[in-house]
Amino acid sequence: MKDRLEQSNEVFKKLFGALPDKSKETDNELMEILRRFIFGDIFNGRKELDFKTRELVTVTILATLQTLPQLESHIAGALSAGATPIEIREAIYQLAPFIGFPRTLNAVASMNKTFQAVGIKLPLEKMGTVTEETRFSAGLAIQKPIYGNEIAEKYPDIPEIPKYLTEFGFGDFYTRKGLDLKMRELLVLVTLTTIKSDTQIKAHVLGNLKVGNSKELLVATMLQCLPYVGFPYVMNTLNIIKEA
Repeated sequence: MKDRLEQSNEVFKKLFGALPDKSKETDNELMEILRRFIFGDIFNGRKELDFKTRELVTVTILATLQTLPQLESHIAGALSAGATPIEIREAIYQLAPFIGFPRTLNAVASMNKTFQAVGIKLPLEKMGTVTEETRFSAGLAIQKPIYGNEIAEKYPDIPEIPKYLTEFGFGDFYTRKGLDLKMRELLVLVTLTTIKSDTQIKAHVLGNLKVGNSKELLVATMLQCLPYVGFPYVMNTLNIIKEA
């Protein structure tokens, strides 16, 4: 049976092509703890997640946190794990309703820098499916079966909120090709966990279950989040999953 060091070395090489040059590390002891935990324990943990999904989860977290050097490394890792440039781009584009455009644009810039470094031609193919005339109805067709009229009922005095959420959050993003609905919902839950948005976490845990993501998958995904956002935020979402 392989020990944690062997396992972490195998995963690291698979994702990043070669082992790190430890002679250039000024904090080698911490980096060894990091690599053995992330790539030895976490990546070799529960089997509900393949490496591609693990890296899309990681990319989503790092983009949300704006840890851009690490984001660039894990975009390369996601490509090595089998994620397509379109899948990576869609995971990052989808952040805009949750973290705003400035931080999303920062992440897009890091993504494009990484893509160009490995010879991926830009711009990538367009994935939008809606028009100005259809974005509300198309967004509502996805939103309503999962979330009903909750937001419209909660904000009758601020009609812009439900309108923009349907048109922008669901119409402009959930309708795009490149990621299926299950993956979009999963990555949204990851984003909300990273920013600890409890009310929305509760809603999107139920949303994940409605679109067919199992509790076991959600738990495995939260464990993947653990090295990047820490125990308190992950345990917060796990408690909500357990109560769902």
